[in-house]
Parts: sequence; structure tokens; C-alpha cells
Amino acid sequence: MDDNSTDGSKEIIKKLGDPMTRLVTRDPSDRGLAASVFQGIVESATEYFMVIDCDFQHPVSTLGRMYEEMEGGADLCIGVREDRLALGLRRWAASWTFNTVADLYLLCHHKRMSRDVMSGLFAGRTDVFVPVLENNWDKIEMSGWKVLLDLLKFGPRDIKIASVKYKFRKRIAGMSHLHPSVVVSTFNQCGTLGKICARVYRTLKRC
Repeated sequence: MDDNSTDGSKEIIKKLGDPMTRLVTRDPSDRGLAASVFQGIVESATEYFMVIDCDFQHPVSTLGRMYEEMEGGADLCIGVREDRLALGLRRWAASWTFNTVADLYLLCHHKRMSRDVMSGLFAGRTDVFVPVLENNWDKIEMSGWKVLLDLLKFGPRDIKIASVKYKFRKRIAGMSHLHPSVVVSTFNQCGTLGKICARVYRTLKRC
């Protein structure tokens, strides 16, 4: 999925000419990580889909183990970070807080939880999640960053979840896009409690 990037990746993919790779260039007026990932899942023509960040914080070697879990019958396989302190103390605290709020939300709605709902590394069955996305397209937080949470929110309650641990690495390329609007939109995915947290966060940022 090419979200109108300017880093030359689109040209590199076209130059490779891999017949098994399909490049989708998205509408410039609809930019956003969540929107891009959700569109990619819906347009997938494979049995499984996999989502991985492109800043090399996720080791590519993990994908093989995730594929094995999917072949073993999992509906969703989540990459769980072993050392989240690699995020830095500030981001680790924010991650822990959001995970707690998200788990409470999922628990109250009798949905499956994850040990790392903030993970950007996961795989899923296309036939399970494409209908979920198509039926809830207007309810999903398209401007959000935590795609996995929405899949858990709107997904079936009886999905089989597997997990694979990996060592989270420091960013090798690119930069963090974390800013207040991202934090607010992320908390807004967590119902009433999340909206309260978002309001508190905005208040603290103004102080």
C-alpha cells in the first residue's frame, strides 16, 4: 500500500517487477495509516494478510513464525514486544496506559484481548476480517494509528488468537509521527473511558 509516499519506494517496487507483488497507490485526499492498512486488508487476494512497520523496528524474521501460527489454525497472530523499554521511558508509559485502557474496553465488551494491543506487527485470516471491515467501515477510526485495536473491537468474540514474541528494536530509518492528535485519536478508540483520558491529555498539554 503506497500512501502517496515520497521516499522512492513506489519506484523501487515497480522497477523490481515482481509478478506476485501488487502496488496500490491510494487517494491523496485519504491519507492515514489506519485507512491505508484497512484498505490493504480488503484488497488482499491471499488467504492471510500481514501488517508490519517499515522503519525496521519489527524484525522481518518474525514473519515466518507468524505464518506458521496462521497455518496452525489461528485467526489472528500478534507480534508481542519483549522489551518495550526500547521505546524510551516516556513512550513506554504511554503504551502501558493505553494498553490498560484498551484492555478494560475490550473486557467490558466481551471481546478477546491481547498482551500487546499497541503492536503494529500482526497477521490475520482474510476471510475472517474482510467482512468485519466491510460491515463496520463507517464505525472504524480511520484517522487512528492502532489498527489492531479496531480489529479486536469489531472482530468475532470467538476468534483464535496466537502470539509470537520478538525483540523490539530502535528505529533504523524514518522518524516517529507521534504527536498529540495521534494520542487523542488513539484514546478515542476506547469508548467513554478513552474519551475521558483523551480530554485529560489535552488539558495537560495546554498546561
